[in-house]
Amino acid sequence: MRLSRFLPLLLLGGRALTAQPSTSAPTAAGYVLTESMIPMRDGTRLYTRIVAPANPARPLPFLFVRTPYGVDGNTPGSVAANWGFMARDIARDGYVFVFQDIRGKFKSEGQFVMQRPPRANRADPKATDESTDAYDSIEWLLAHVPNNNGRVGMTGVSYPGWTTAMAMLDPHPALKAASPQASPADMWKGDDFHHNGAFRLSYGFEYATMMESGKDVKQFSMDAYDTYEWYLRLGSLKNVNDRFLKGTIPTWNDFAGHPNFDAFWKRQAMAGYLDKVTVPALHVAGWWDQEDFYGPVTIYRELEKHDREGKNFLVVGPWNHGGWMRGEGASLGPIQFGQPTARFFRDSIMAPFFARHLHPEQRDVAGWTLPEALVFEAGSNVWKRYDTWPPKTAVSPRSLYMREGGALAWEPPRATAPAYDAYVSDPAKPVPYRQRPVQMTYGPGSTWSTWLTEDQRFVHNRPDVLSWELPTLTDDLTIAGDLAVTLHVATSGTDADYVVKLIDVYPDSGMPELKMNGYQFMVANDVYRARFRKSVEKPVPLVPNVPEAITIDLHTQAYTFKKGHRVMVQVQSSWFPLIDRNPQTFVPNLFEAKPSDFRAATQRIYRSTGKASKIVLPVVTGIRP
Repeated sequence: MRLSRFLPLLLLGGRALTAQPSTSAPTAAGYVLTESMIPMRDGTRLYTRIVAPANPARPLPFLFVRTPYGVDGNTPGSVAANWGFMARDIARDGYVFVFQDIRGKFKSEGQFVMQRPPRANRADPKATDESTDAYDSIEWLLAHVPNNNGRVGMTGVSYPGWTTAMAMLDPHPALKAASPQASPADMWKGDDFHHNGAFRLSYGFEYATMMESGKDVKQFSMDAYDTYEWYLRLGSLKNVNDRFLKGTIPTWNDFAGHPNFDAFWKRQAMAGYLDKVTVPALHVAGWWDQEDFYGPVTIYRELEKHDREGKNFLVVGPWNHGGWMRGEGASLGPIQFGQPTARFFRDSIMAPFFARHLHPEQRDVAGWTLPEALVFEAGSNVWKRYDTWPPKTAVSPRSLYMREGGALAWEPPRATAPAYDAYVSDPAKPVPYRQRPVQMTYGPGSTWSTWLTEDQRFVHNRPDVLSWELPTLTDDLTIAGDLAVTLHVATSGTDADYVVKLIDVYPDSGMPELKMNGYQFMVANDVYRARFRKSVEKPVPLVPNVPEAITIDLHTQAYTFKKGHRVMVQVQSSWFPLIDRNPQTFVPNLFEAKPSDFRAATQRIYRSTGKASKIVLPVVTGIRP
């Protein structure tokens, strides 16, 4: 993405490619820039840019962002222009904006470690991690930046969202509010690098090489415009180091060395550290976040177990990764929401949240209350307030069964003999995850940011994709809460992946735009690597042609399938190159698979009384908006 056009995304942690050089005058637009190398407890110094109002009428709080993407683009002029655009009320309320390169990136000293785990001994005063770096930085800011009111807020999207969450583990007493947005929580179970153990190949490779090829960020150079072809020619994942990286990218070496959920991934996962709510927290997620949807919802839920004072909040809107921090948010791809959802969040949720906690004189913001969970219900296109998420009342789990003839039905199957639908999954011809050509994740013209909204008709009726459909709805069908799929499967191989998509099929005619007639919009989805069905630590092979039941978490959603639409479920066994190709022959480590391991396999999805495959929807039975 062009940083000159998307500076707000750089500020809060979007996947930037380069940092803009500072060309602004030291004082512009009423702000003054100060550059500092702030010392940490171990002597490492972190480059920090402090942009403060030139003549504040009163002491001001800090709003602090810590990022690995470079902070040089944050100048007095850019802060005045872009913060004013992103959240008009934030700049109006008055803040000292602080932007910091984390350890080992750009102008900061030290060694960069991807998702640096919390220090092993949190009681050791000399140990360091992202939490201590935030603490030490805040301590320095309070002592060295004049005219501050002693209060600090932290925020950020994606990696800076994660550094915000890390700062909450052992917070400085001056940290009074935090908004970790789109923060990853578990890089093996559900965020950037894996989903349910299935490796996110194109993103993992391109992001790791971008972040660890130097102190800045630099894209890997590919010799193909269609990365589907590039990754297919690559062959086995073993070839990445053999042909290209030669062991020089630490994160790729970690991928290859830790294919299972072992101690390496467990130490990084946030769930084990979220044992108390330390500061008021506003967690933000987007329903169609292509990178980190699992994380913010998981962090919210883990902290909610310990929230005794009502300080833990969740907002989920109809956004992609960081989409709430830029633009209007009235649409995503071709999907229309009928209102400026992103601007509403920035001006009516985020700005009052920080004002309430960082400006004592504004503690009681007139007319503003924040519910426990504020979620946007797409389809009906309304915001809804809940006192818990997922909702505990007025929602009933109902099963939709996969039936004969490609039908979905509320009634379970009647066949007593084994009945199934089948397809052949061939690793040599994997199903693309978005329409080809598949550009590099952050390459020119890439549709990465909106691929989750792409029309799924481009794979519908492929011989290796199964579809089941509910008849046209005669009434609206609204869901709110958690979704799960149970598949009864069998494979002729010894390993397999299963991708499940819940799809809203638009009416075949009568839509305002011709292309939206019959549009297949993916409401929820995920992939499941069957080798982990019994243990995420010690995978085991499937027994050829022996049926087994697997349960796939489709996470959570608030959505209305409108009258006249249809509900569809699709199942397939590849999603390339988003997910690495499963050879469908069990090998201990897929990063060591040989060409001979990749074999076509027949996949069966059963639909009989004893083996009823189904999706369970949290159907709303009556709830107050």
